[in-house]
Amino acid sequence: MNTNLTSPDPGSTLVPMKRVLVACEFSAIVRDAFRARGFDAWSCDTLPTEGDPAWHYECDIFDVLGLGWDLMIAHPPCTYLANSGNKHLYLGMKKENGRDPERWRLMADGAAFFSALLNAPIEHIAVENPIMSPYGREIIGRPQDQVVQPWQFGHGETKATCFWLKNLPKLVPTNIVEGREARVHMMSPGPQRWYERSRTFHGIASAMADQWGAAL
Repeated sequence: MNTNLTSPDPGSTLVPMKRVLVACEFSAIVRDAFRARGFDAWSCDTLPTEGDPAWHYECDIFDVLGLGWDLMIAHPPCTYLANSGNKHLYLGMKKENGRDPERWRLMADGAAFFSALLNAPIEHIAVENPIMSPYGREIIGRPQDQVVQPWQFGHGETKATCFWLKNLPKLVPTNIVEGREARVHMMSPGPQRWYERSRTFHGIASAMADQWGAAL
């Protein structure tokens, strides 16, 4: 676990590499895509990383937001924000039963966390989530800027991924392929389902590093 909350090589006289923070990422997929292209990229999550721990902050994301990042890509939890979970906002999953106060509180907390990342004092930001509930989107204050699919980036699967962007261009598809399998959606229920569903597709991560890296 990395507990150093300062920028590496603070005394260097060299022209610094552009610094990239990948928030709420344990897989290291996006982080390592940027590092492979020469960026000073770090991941941060409350979970340990599956990649090299030397480039991972295992801590609260707000502990590291002020360390001089040029770009942040954030993957905040979607459990209480996703449109697919709207039925859980109501008692017994039926609107006629009235609201479930605890579920609405969790949705509002999730939207507040999302907004805090989107409005962080970093020049370039992308925040990712699936199709969002209109209630969460109302709290955040604006819809997504772009929706992409894995099959646009070399993976023959469907999984709508939305991006809210700040000073970044929309991603341009890199490799449109055949196949529209909803593999992620069809994963069996279980304690690890969220863990597997949260991984970024490698083709999308590569597009981020190439295209948003160029924007820096």
